[in-house]
Amino acid sequence: MTGRFAPSPTGDLHVGNLRTALLAWLMARRSRRRFVVRMEDLDVVTASPEAAADQLSDLAALGIDWDGDVIVQSERFDRYRAAIAKLTAAGLVYPCFCTRREIRAEIAAAAAAPHGVAGIPGGYPGTCRDLTDAERDERRAAGRPAALRLRAEATTIAFTDVIAGPSEGPVDDVVLARADGVPAYNLAVVVDDAAQGVTQVVRGDDLLASTPRHVLLQRLLGFPTPEYLHVPLVVGDDGQRLAKRHGAVTLDALGEEGWSPADVVAALARSLGLAVQGERVTVQRLVERFDPALIPTSPVTLRDLLDR
Repeated sequence: MTGRFAPSPTGDLHVGNLRTALLAWLMARRSRRRFVVRMEDLDVVTASPEAAADQLSDLAALGIDWDGDVIVQSERFDRYRAAIAKLTAAGLVYPCFCTRREIRAEIAAAAAAPHGVAGIPGGYPGTCRDLTDAERDERRAAGRPAALRLRAEATTIAFTDVIAGPSEGPVDDVVLARADGVPAYNLAVVVDDAAQGVTQVVRGDDLLASTPRHVLLQRLLGFPTPEYLHVPLVVGDDGQRLAKRHGAVTLDALGEEGWSPADVVAALARSLGLAVQGERVTVQRLVERFDPALIPTSPVTLRDLLDR
């Protein structure tokens, strides 16, 4: 029984990330689960060990602890390649030579069709799915690198989210490995959740639409499907997900404006209905108060979150 928090170490965590981390931690600790942290650093260009260390420091400053070592995805490529080999042996993988520009052009052209691409708005149009061996050899000879895609056949996957309720969605031919050989997020997250024994996934509801892909991959690879809780995001006053343009959104930036980590914990707690205005709390005390049924189902604005 394990919960997790899995950020990408590409910069400082903002208060929306910290709120999701706190919820994931509370869910795990309240149900006596283990809680693990994983660094999803597949993009070696934007990810850094320094950012990972800063993120862990911010979690610890709030009182969020974890069990065992922090897993780092960039050190686990062999596991992802083994999963791709298993899918390949089942006839479920094919090379895709399309550039992003070509895919965007085909999607734009398909947008005018009554049902989009196989019923999936913005879905991969299947350009390379049924190439002949000769056509694939021709593209390789021309020096075109190939990504690897899952032959999903636009399967529709249904699942139940604890917060969003019954959900379903079609799955397009998702990328399993990029043309440069780097495994894709959608594959890596499934492999790692299974390897770490994750039974509960708490994450932002911007990832709800990706969950059918993950459930399908879990089924194809013989992995169990964890319990999912997709929580509403913290947004700016413009209704958009948090970014630097919204001002002081990180622990360091808030610290420069006089906020202590304890102040941030209190603000996060208030936004979750776990504390009242002016009350000082610790995350350990919040475990006693926490009730999953009371998790808010609407986004909270940064202004409201930081109102003290």
